[in-house]
Amino acid sequence: MQISASNPDALMLVAPSDHVIPDAKHFRDTVQAATERARAGQLVTFGIRPDRPETGYGWLELSTAPDAGFAPVAQPLVRFVEKPDLSTAQSMLDGGLHLWNAGIFLFEARTLIAAFEAYQPAILALVRDALAQAQADLGFTRLAPDPWAAIEDISIDYAVMEKADNLSVIPYGGVWSDLGGWEAVWREGGPDATGVVTSGAALAIDCQDTLLRSESDAVELVGIGLKDIVAVAMADAVLIAHKDRAQDVKKAVTALKAKGAKQAESFPVDHRPWGWFETLVLADRFQVKRASHVHPGAALSLQSHHHRSEHWIVVSGTAKVTVDKEVKLVTENQSVYIPLGAVHRMENPGKVPMVLIEVQTGAYLGEDDIIRYEDVYSRGQGAKG
Repeated sequence: MQISASNPDALMLVAPSDHVIPDAKHFRDTVQAATERARAGQLVTFGIRPDRPETGYGWLELSTAPDAGFAPVAQPLVRFVEKPDLSTAQSMLDGGLHLWNAGIFLFEARTLIAAFEAYQPAILALVRDALAQAQADLGFTRLAPDPWAAIEDISIDYAVMEKADNLSVIPYGGVWSDLGGWEAVWREGGPDATGVVTSGAALAIDCQDTLLRSESDAVELVGIGLKDIVAVAMADAVLIAHKDRAQDVKKAVTALKAKGAKQAESFPVDHRPWGWFETLVLADRFQVKRASHVHPGAALSLQSHHHRSEHWIVVSGTAKVTVDKEVKLVTENQSVYIPLGAVHRMENPGKVPMVLIEVQTGAYLGEDDIIRYEDVYSRGQGAKG
């Protein structure tokens, strides 16, 4: 809707961010071949040439099999096929009339809006309200949360694509992989002769067809005698699954959310406009953070807290610190104390990133215990503003 407001004729290419498409020219040529159909008011989707009976993807049914060279010639889409069982996937692979559904689309912005007007007017009305009430935040447009939260949780395939009568499909015969599942990460990682892929601080002993991946230098992941296993160690959680169940990660996220686990909603590293911080230790009444890469010239908001005091120890670089009416420079190996309720700010006046360790003590250590008085990033109140 935002694009259409400025240019109703704009073509939109919608592509998931977790796909691997190494042959960029082949893909660009395929997209170019689809523009005529998109300009004619079609919702164009791209079908991937299948090379195995994949059960983790949806499929697209064609009326005519692509030619031997898999030329990017558009044809009407017969129907979407949900993720199949193995025997159905094998039948579709053998039949030659089905492609993998990559979830990549090309259309004019107004074509998609018209489809929502026809098939999902309630969603369209809420989206229109969310955009109309949006607020600018630096380079971002933050949609109004209340109308957006009221929108039905539904995929675009279910909401519109499976109902529309103006769909075309373009075959894509180049190399493609969906990294939306850990089995795909294992496949793209280049398994060795025993089918093992390791990444980061990981070690495999007598393992077969297994992915071992450590995302933390502090966590050494060791697998012994594993077969067809995916094991991924993060700084705050570990996933262990059979490769056949790697697509069920969504179930794990849902279960973690239901039990209130913070790992389902937040990362150990929290990025902010001024840089980022990492929680090292969180316990009753105290928390230790590493506020790393406070960018040169960046400044945290002028703020205070109701429930906690803070100690800052500068590890590298120089910090310009404001505590109530006092402003001073704090250099490496120096520290400063921020009493509870004090109005304070930290800035990096230097030319290199500034790193510090922050120790918080108090009855409540949540990120929403913050009152902002000034902020160069124009954030409001709340944990992230």
